[in-house]
Amino acid sequence: MAKNIEKLWGGRFAERTDELVERFTASVQFDSRLYRHDITASIAHARMLAHVGVITEADRDAIVKGLGKIADDIERGDFAWSAGLEDVHMNIEARLTEHIGDAGKRLHTARSRNDQVATDLRLYLRDEVDAIAGEILGLQRVLLDVAEREAATIMPGFTHLQTAQPVTFGHHMMAWFEMLARDRTRLSDCRARINVMPLGSAALAGTSYPIDREYTAKLLGFDGVCANSLDAVSDRDFVIEFNAAAALIMVHLSRFSEELILWSSAQFNFIALPDRYCTGSSIMPQKKNPDVAELVRGKTGRVTGNLLALLMLMKGQPLAYNRDNQEDKEPLFDSVDTVKASLQVYSGMIAALDVRRDVMHDAALRGFATATDLADYLVRKGVAFRDAHEIVGRAVRYGVESGKDLAQMSLDQLRQFWATIDEDVFAVLTLDGSVTARDHIGGTAPVQVRAAVSRARAALDAAG
Repeated sequence: MAKNIEKLWGGRFAERTDELVERFTASVQFDSRLYRHDITASIAHARMLAHVGVITEADRDAIVKGLGKIADDIERGDFAWSAGLEDVHMNIEARLTEHIGDAGKRLHTARSRNDQVATDLRLYLRDEVDAIAGEILGLQRVLLDVAEREAATIMPGFTHLQTAQPVTFGHHMMAWFEMLARDRTRLSDCRARINVMPLGSAALAGTSYPIDREYTAKLLGFDGVCANSLDAVSDRDFVIEFNAAAALIMVHLSRFSEELILWSSAQFNFIALPDRYCTGSSIMPQKKNPDVAELVRGKTGRVTGNLLALLMLMKGQPLAYNRDNQEDKEPLFDSVDTVKASLQVYSGMIAALDVRRDVMHDAALRGFATATDLADYLVRKGVAFRDAHEIVGRAVRYGVESGKDLAQMSLDQLRQFWATIDEDVFAVLTLDGSVTARDHIGGTAPVQVRAAVSRARAALDAAG
């Protein structure tokens, strides 16, 4: 049988790889996007090898120069990726050897594709986490602008999608802001566990060469090195952890989307989405569909599915590296792309919201939104809260039957439920009085919303 001379690992094999197997096992069609990180890690590895005397400085310089040229070729689109060479690593190494000869064959000294790919993934994901955190930061700044502008815009607050109490639209935007703040914190925590270096672990047991892992880690900006070679090459916790954080980001955006979809409907009419973020119907000319929000809501399922796929990928693997791990990249890449695109489109959409203040205000007048304020008023008059709750419940039942909100009832009508109610009750039954009364940190009072915006801006500025 013909010797498989095309493979960099072909010395052991007497048969060529079956063409179907070659297509089935190749990953270059998706892992080629790691090329920049693969080249960066290879340059650092070559410099370390020269630093400890394993290769010559001349070989190091040839490798560094050759890898730089390959990076330029790829950037220009002048690089032919070969499925026969399986993956991004072997494609680059083969081209390097073609360019610089034997020096290129020395690059793989003291490493394996196992620690190489683990390093590339960490470098890639570190960059993407920083980029996604930046997109979240941008969306948070947009939310702060809207919250400040709408700090006194009254709308109905809901529980169970039923009118509960009046809140301000600015307060509602700050709730979204807080959800994203937790997302950024999770990404920061995740990044710390990403930023440790597997390189030097080789295939699974380390290497007999006198390498300096700390030197390489410093060149690559890692905080430290993985402590155990078996774990280092097989660990994909950092990929799963990122996907968990990504799934939560998408769940938050999906919840935002659900509210935007409801609010922009004719039945709510609280907001109008900008035309450029909507589409029409091919048959119904009046339609303006919130497709961007709906797609974000739908794409949440993809990212959640990616998380589950990664968990299932790892659940049965023994130490150390297994080829199963090739399947980690496509769900990871898809989650990264989906989250980034969703955050980017959201920033533009929220910045251009048309908030219909009068419609929101009128909606807050319906549904007995100030019932809790009346109960609190009675408590301040000396009524036990449970009794006050019962009294207001009877008043609400009367309002439902008579078609009157609490603020529309006369003093005599209110006094039939509790005799000591006075004229001052109407101050707490107004929407403005209700929201203004929630004047504490975390409350919906406009002054508190503006204070929350100010604190948040200062925190974002400090974070960069």
